[in-house]
Amino acid sequence: MKPEETEKKSLKQKAIHETREFIILIVYLGFFFCALATYSMLLLGKFHVAFFAYGTALVNALIIAKVILIGEAMRVGTRYEKKALLYSATWKAFVFGWLVFAFHVLEEVIERLVRGKDLAGALQDVRLDDLLLRTIVVFCTFIPLFAFRELRRVIGQDRFRAMVFRSLSSSEAKPSSGL
Repeated sequence: MKPEETEKKSLKQKAIHETREFIILIVYLGFFFCALATYSMLLLGKFHVAFFAYGTALVNALIIAKVILIGEAMRVGTRYEKKALLYSATWKAFVFGWLVFAFHVLEEVIERLVRGKDLAGALQDVRLDDLLLRTIVVFCTFIPLFAFRELRRVIGQDRFRAMVFRSLSSSEAKPSSGL
C-alpha cells in the first residue's frame, strides 16, 4: 500500500472516529438538555414553547459537543490524567464546564451586539447568575460523561465497548475479591 493511501485511510478513519464521537456526545448531551427543558416547562407551565425549548436544547448539545471535541483536540483538562480516574474525570468536568461558561458568555455578548447594543451595554446585560447556574448543571452532567470517557481512555476502546455493550460470559462475570 502506498504512503498516500495509508494517509488517506488514516484521515478517513480519523474522520469516522470524530463523527462517531460527535454523535455520541450529541445524544448524551441532547438527552440531558431535553430532560432539563421538560423539567423547566413543567415548573413554569410553559408547554406552548416545547418545540423552541427542545430545539434550543438540541442546538446547545451540538455546540457543546463541538466545544468538547475542540477542547480535547487542544488537550484541555489533561492535568490529572495520571491520577485516579475520579480526579481526572472531575477535573475535566470542571475545566470543560468553565469552557462552556465562557462560550455562553461570548454567545450572550454577541447576541446583544447583533441586536444593536454597544460592547459595554452588552456586557452589562449578561445575566451571570443564570449562566453560573447553567454551568453548575453542565458540570454535573459532565461528571459521568468524563468518567466514562476516562475509563475508555485507560482500558482501551475495544475493552470498554466489550464491557458496556456485550454480556459477560460466566467466567468473566465472577466477582472480584476486592473493591
